[in-house]
Amino acid sequence: MNMDLSQKRVLVAGLGISGRSVASALQGRAAGVTTVDQRAPQADLHDFDQVDWSRVDLVMASPVFNPRTPFILEAQRRGIPVVSEVEMAWMLRVPSARTGRPAPWIGITGTNGKTSTTRMVASMMQASGFTAPAVGNIGKAVSTAVLDPDNDMLCVELSSFQLHFTFSPALECAAITNLADDHLDWHGGFEAYAADKARIYRGVRKALVYNADDSRVSNLAGQAQPASGCRRVGFTLERPESGQLGVEEGWVVDRSGLTGQDLEEGVRLVRVADLTDLCEPDGTVYPHLLADALCALALALGAGARVDAAIEAMRAFTPGDHRISTVATLGQGSQAIRFVDDSKATNAHAAEASLASYHDGQVVWLAGGLAKGARFDDLVRSRRSKLAAAVVIGQDQQPMVQAIKDQAPDLPVTLIDPGAGDQVMARAVRAAGSYAQPGQVVLLAPACASMDQFASYADRGDQFAKQATQWVHEHEARH
Repeated sequence: MNMDLSQKRVLVAGLGISGRSVASALQGRAAGVTTVDQRAPQADLHDFDQVDWSRVDLVMASPVFNPRTPFILEAQRRGIPVVSEVEMAWMLRVPSARTGRPAPWIGITGTNGKTSTTRMVASMMQASGFTAPAVGNIGKAVSTAVLDPDNDMLCVELSSFQLHFTFSPALECAAITNLADDHLDWHGGFEAYAADKARIYRGVRKALVYNADDSRVSNLAGQAQPASGCRRVGFTLERPESGQLGVEEGWVVDRSGLTGQDLEEGVRLVRVADLTDLCEPDGTVYPHLLADALCALALALGAGARVDAAIEAMRAFTPGDHRISTVATLGQGSQAIRFVDDSKATNAHAAEASLASYHDGQVVWLAGGLAKGARFDDLVRSRRSKLAAAVVIGQDQQPMVQAIKDQAPDLPVTLIDPGAGDQVMARAVRAAGSYAQPGQVVLLAPACASMDQFASYADRGDQFAKQATQWVHEHEARH
């Protein structure tokens, strides 16, 4: 979408992070900017009924508004383009001080693993000498980052919401980490959700990276239309075929050609056991984090990272951000009770991957929250062997409780009173701690969103860490 913004009057709908960023970026760059937000006092308008459509040439819609929102339909009826903050950012790019051209983008989307992968890509590119921040859904809004001439490259986490109204970006490298049912109410079904994710591949220039272990992602990659000369690179937790990065005999092995070496024999890059922060203390690999690391490596090498620097960054990476993070420990060695924060596991697919990282009977599972219409039968059935007990939080506990009743009727379960207010997490941790035995893990992997009882998944994880630490201190004092 080629557009001279200096001649456009832009309506910015929603003053969250992306809306505020775009409104600021457009000052002096657009013919006019009007902001509308029903809850933000600083907005120009506080109701969409106040919009004078005759004075609007372009709408930037916040991701909170689904495509069927009345003001979006009204704009489209009038022939007024509706775009995302990401589309606006692409139009606002300034030249890099180093190259004289706008900084290229490495884009990452998928149902789960976006943040970990984006952070890893950024660390790999930075280790290779690029100024390449992680932006988008993490860090700065992309419409702010594109205005900084010091950036050589942008590592952009992209949600399906953002991609829906995004049309123009042709990324340097792009990846879909995985696909599972999520946000279907916003998109109107899985096919529409997957189609929006697939937008990331359009016109990609150097490396189109896909999860070869996910048939739906592989199909999207096969149907994509990248730029001429773009390399398609699959990543897999199995032995890699030609054109793939994967794992063989305990090594990360390249048969994609990204390292510029023998495709047939494959190139051993790093021992999986050396990626210590992607493993349990006993060496058991977190499969979903290893997959994220392989995805990140393919993207970084495709974008020009040095192999040695990317591998070193891979070794040094720690998940953080409420992703498989041990936040408290009682005892030592294999008999310790550990509290692990995976609050970012906000859907069943993510929780299933998280639970897969542990041994049978090892997990006291802290689950539940805002279910968003999801069902959890497949999750509980597939990971029943991992569970020693469950503690269920959330205002709407019925979907999780019913799944446990149907798929694991013998599992010990404690329900936390939804009316417990600010004591929800304290009660949940105490209940989980009462089940935990030496060598077990209390795992916060809720499979649900957080906003029914917490400000965000980060707030939920922070409260879990605080209460877990307090529980450990109390029990250390007793011993």
